Amino acid sequence: MKQLIPEFAKVLKRKDETSDTFSIVLETKIKHDPGQFVELGIPGIGEAPISIASYSKGSLTLTIRKVGNVTNALAKVKKGDKITVRGPYGKGYPMDSLKGNSIVIIGGGCGVAPLKCVIDFISQHRDDYDDIHLFLGYRSPSDILYEDKLAAWKKDFKLTMTVDKNPGTTCYDAKVGFVTDAVKEKITDNDNKVVFLCGPPIMITNTIKLLKSKGFHDDQMFISEERLMHCGIGICCHCMIHEKFTCMDGPVFRYDEIKDYHND
Repeated sequence: MKQLIPEFAKVLKRKDETSDTFSIVLETKIKHDPGQFVELGIPGIGEAPISIASYSKGSLTLTIRKVGNVTNALAKVKKGDKITVRGPYGKGYPMDSLKGNSIVIIGGGCGVAPLKCVIDFISQHRDDYDDIHLFLGYRSPSDILYEDKLAAWKKDFKLTMTVDKNPGTTCYDAKVGFVTDAVKEKITDNDNKVVFLCGPPIMITNTIKLLKSKGFHDDQMFISEERLMHCGIGICCHCMIHEKFTCMDGPVFRYDEIKDYHND
């Protein structure tokens, strides 16, 4: 159920993921679907829409990049502090209707954060799905998120990680190149597969073109849009994609729902 009035939630944990991205764990009973988001706030400063990066009871993990006043203020919170949270909002991934499918998860940069919620969900419902392919792409080894999860993901799923460039000062087991190159190499057909995409617009556009060349149909691909979801409830209209509200009709869309407007 949507929560329209912010409530205070205690910070249980804070962790730096990279030089400009951090994760916080909040104590809250908010129930959500993979792909939904919440509005986090600090009184006197403001709110920001943040994708949920976990699937668990009694807490939420939020992974946040420092890009403005609110997110920079959130970066200063510490264990025991209280911040406001309201939600969840939006439409997530239709996990129930996709049971029995193989799932190809393709994330780039901060776009891996909302996909982590999907990965957590699948881990808890593993028997419901066939093969799980993870393609995670980053600019460099220093931008990799969730280092403490990689070993488990590599064990449980078919994980491929790429970095656009590697200065040679680290020993990460990652391919140098774009994530689309890895997808091109390892995904050979569209049989019994659905694709979840989240990341920079250029990555999503190029990946969709690649997948379509391999026979994927528009209704086999789901993308998570990142728009200016200021209010979360369809009032401010900042997040509209023509007649659709990202905060209510998305942020997860099946590609055929918005393919004509995706690059607007």
